[in-house]
Amino acid sequence: MGVEVVLYRVIGAGPGRRRTSYVPAEVLPDPDDVLLDLIRRVRGTGRTPLLDRVDPIGELLVPAEQMTQLLAELRCLADAARTTPELTHLRRLDRLARRCRQDRDMEIRFEGD
Repeated sequence: MGVEVVLYRVIGAGPGRRRTSYVPAEVLPDPDDVLLDLIRRVRGTGRTPLLDRVDPIGELLVPAEQMTQLLAELRCLADAARTTPELTHLRRLDRLARRCRQDRDMEIRFEGD
């Protein structure tokens, strides 16, 4: 069961719109469970409290305000990475998190199967 990371654009309620909507801006798939394996490797060490909440069958929403914490935790995952695919996946996730941090109208969701 992989966890996709989805960068969403948040479109607020306004004239002609009754409620907030969310539009996927970019998806980082994980068909080989690279991210889950990394998270499992560091889970419970106290270094990644946000990522420890990623659920392979659920959803974790991380708003733009928490991107600094997410980026710090991604560095912890990078320390545990052992392979090129792991490092490549983390670089892509880091890019999404930086994009989200720059644009407060975005959020990241970790979406399990």
